[in-house]
Amino acid sequence: MISKTDQEWQQQLTPDEYRICRQKGTEPAFSGLYADSKIAGIFRCKCCDTPLFESDTQYDSGSGWPSFWKPINADNIKENRDTRLGMTRVEVVCANCDCHLGHVFEDGPQPTGLRYCINSASLNLESKK
Repeated sequence: MISKTDQEWQQQLTPDEYRICRQKGTEPAFSGLYADSKIAGIFRCKCCDTPLFESDTQYDSGSGWPSFWKPINADNIKENRDTRLGMTRVEVVCANCDCHLGHVFEDGPQPTGLRYCINSASLNLESKK
């Protein structure tokens, strides 16, 4: 598990990335770099480079955020109960550095029926060459 001080994270990330990744923020819908990405590759954690999602599992959910139906490896993410904003949701974070990624919902496509709704600011895309 990667552990850094808030000051170290602030030096590594832009102010917006820090707000989203470290303070559990959310980018506005349809504003993120990867909201409608069609580039083939691997989406990695913005904070620690852990591989999280493959472009093959990305789909257009209409939500305005990058959406995936499964992670690359379930061990690379953690799910936490989130009761902020007066509702109960399941937060998704990077298992390696605790970066806030987004939330997972049970309204996605088959074969999993899941929708990992992820902030673009929490991701880096490594395109397939």
